[in-house]
Amino acid sequence: MIKREKYLKDIRPFYNEDLIKVITGIRRCGKSILLGQIVEELRENVDKNHIIYINFEDVKYSDIKNFKDLNNYILKLIKDDKKYYLFFDEIQNIKEWEKTINSLKATQNVSIFITGSNSDLLSGDLATLLSGRYISFKMQPFTFEEVCKLKGKENLEDLFFNYLKWGGMPQRYRFDDEKQVRIYLSDVYDSIVMKDIIKRFKISDIDLFNRIVEYIMTTPAQTFSADNLALYFKNNDNRSVSKDTIYNYLEYMCRGLLISKVDRYDIRGKRILNGKYKYYLTDLGLGRIMNTSKKEQLGAYIENIVYNELIYRGYDVKIGTLDNGEIDFIALRDGKKEYYQVCYQLGDDEKINKREFGVYKEIDDNYPKYVISTDKFDLSQDGIIHRNIIDWLLEEH
Repeated sequence: MIKREKYLKDIRPFYNEDLIKVITGIRRCGKSILLGQIVEELRENVDKNHIIYINFEDVKYSDIKNFKDLNNYILKLIKDDKKYYLFFDEIQNIKEWEKTINSLKATQNVSIFITGSNSDLLSGDLATLLSGRYISFKMQPFTFEEVCKLKGKENLEDLFFNYLKWGGMPQRYRFDDEKQVRIYLSDVYDSIVMKDIIKRFKISDIDLFNRIVEYIMTTPAQTFSADNLALYFKNNDNRSVSKDTIYNYLEYMCRGLLISKVDRYDIRGKRILNGKYKYYLTDLGLGRIMNTSKKEQLGAYIENIVYNELIYRGYDVKIGTLDNGEIDFIALRDGKKEYYQVCYQLGDDEKINKREFGVYKEIDDNYPKYVISTDKFDLSQDGIIHRNIIDWLLEEH
């Protein structure tokens, strides 16, 4: 595995701080590896007996079932007043774990690192309990740049289209055979759906949930309509499904970090449009294993990659709406704004060129405007910057 340097760089300044370091991310995206890399760096200057690492998916720790068990276990290992570094991997498996974390922080000389595979790790009562006492980091599967560090840059196009097809889950790169990759990703998908969504949210109509998951996972980057999906079930399955149920299941998918919901932003009215969303996959490979018959949507897949890359680079991302068109992404960071249009190919298609470049005519500010595609030639025009998707993914940022 490569070093996840971007995350390490963000976390290093807090190694010795008493703020709780919280790392969230979809199951199998590399959180355990990242913790291991932090441990390796600490061992250069810290006594190994002052580093305590627990992976709660390891059966060795199956006797630790609640916060009291965890508290007693840790206190037995703390022998002196020097700083201890505590690592708790997949801590959501321990009931009321936050009570122990809060207590250890308040009473011991410790630096605490925790990971979890759902977005609820810092929500509700927990956020209140730990308010002002933690700093969070959101982790993603490999970016294309990280894939290139792992595999080299000799066959960039082949590598990119493999990434487009099978996503960036780190451990899937251990397999070269597509059948093995599919089996591995199917296992990852099943563990996410069963452990982090169905079991956690006590979903009873598993068949309906799976149908909605399949729909979302095989149609990324599409404008979503609960009305249309409810109508589909009525016409095709003679099944009545409420919009509330659909939205609840989508929310569970978001909280399980399987997908992300992106708001639409009215550029003219400068407001969020409630009920107008798009959904993007955390990893395209998990969508691939669900898609056994539908036609590939290369433009949508590339749009999904650009969205995930912008999030990785630290942008707040919205869908932009105009009177006569839509901007794929408005990206905000450090008080600055960038616009992005994404498509598979521009080439000589005048209609596509007009759509992708022409929509910017309605925006009269001077923030950077980009069009990203697989085209190798620079098709920039009228101050609008065209970038090849591979070049853009590998640029310094």
